[in-house]
Amino acid sequence: MVDLKTQYLNMKEEIDQAILEVVESCAFINGPKVKEFQTNLEKYLGVNHVIPCANGTDALQIALMALDLKPDDEIIVPAFTYVATAEVIALLKLKPIMVDVRPDTFDITAEIIEKAITPNTKVIVPVHLFGQCCDMEGIMAVAKAHNLFVIEDNAQAIGADYTFKDGSTKKAGTIGDIGTTSFYPAKNLGAYGDGGAIFTNDEELGNKIRMIANHGQNRRYYHSMIGCNSRLDSIQAAVLNIKLKYLDNYAKRRNQVANFYDEALMGLSEIEIPKRNPNSNHVFHQYTLMVRNDKRDALKEYLSDRGIPTMIYYPVPLNKQKAFRQFVDENLEMPVTEMLCDSVLSLPIHTEMNEELLRFISNSVKSFFE
Repeated sequence: MVDLKTQYLNMKEEIDQAILEVVESCAFINGPKVKEFQTNLEKYLGVNHVIPCANGTDALQIALMALDLKPDDEIIVPAFTYVATAEVIALLKLKPIMVDVRPDTFDITAEIIEKAITPNTKVIVPVHLFGQCCDMEGIMAVAKAHNLFVIEDNAQAIGADYTFKDGSTKKAGTIGDIGTTSFYPAKNLGAYGDGGAIFTNDEELGNKIRMIANHGQNRRYYHSMIGCNSRLDSIQAAVLNIKLKYLDNYAKRRNQVANFYDEALMGLSEIEIPKRNPNSNHVFHQYTLMVRNDKRDALKEYLSDRGIPTMIYYPVPLNKQKAFRQFVDENLEMPVTEMLCDSVLSLPIHTEMNEELLRFISNSVKSFFE
């Protein structure tokens, strides 16, 4: 699904030198490379505070911990997302309220959210799925009307731009009260191990998040609150600092791949190519088809037989997961989410794909439907 080896070889000298500098300095934890990456990411995103942390799941957990929530406070999340989005909510003794998503862009909207709001609702967690933004202008309006916090789960769309009705733009993850991301190696901005970050423009929240991620302290051995230990190590920061320079080029190349797939596959009546959100550009963390007429699994097997990897994101919706039974009414129906779980299929998409490979994959998909 990704070719990290070739990507590394294309910038080997820079990466090797950056890692060597960390090893020679022996500043492995919270070293200068972490501060350098933090500063560069703040500039890239146009945000006041970036707090690096150990992984994307920690980023979500720490963001929630910063909001002084109480047990059983309700947090609205899409049912069509990775488990981490809801997992941290349950872990903190809060209540995930799962909602359905749009059938075309697979995300939540202001209208969907508004129907799920109760007096116990405190936070909305929109997920910028597969590489493009939700309709954040509408979501922020609902949040303001109901006095709710917004935490953007931006693990899949770092670098994407959201355009407001007045023509202004902001980077994904910088629109809500807090944004979070993951630097898992396969992400568009991926480390060579685990990593994550939290973003905010709020000074008070930024200071609090920084303390929580560092055992609740802003001065060594003086702990003002209960926190955790979640740090981005210096080697990962060094790698990310190099790759950040190429992030926009990665997005451009991924769009070229997506456009090739679109042109090659749009004539097939039994699949639907990815729809672009008109308010957001797309950085294509995934290129995800919808396969009609219950042919998804057969297509996946057909492509596998030809050496083409594919992935199903996600085969089981959150509302059907055993771990969340206590939070979900057994009669709850998520028709769009459940349809997507049965029909979506992601094709390989990465920055090192050449035209020969793209033609082979596209022709293989087309030959299945002939």
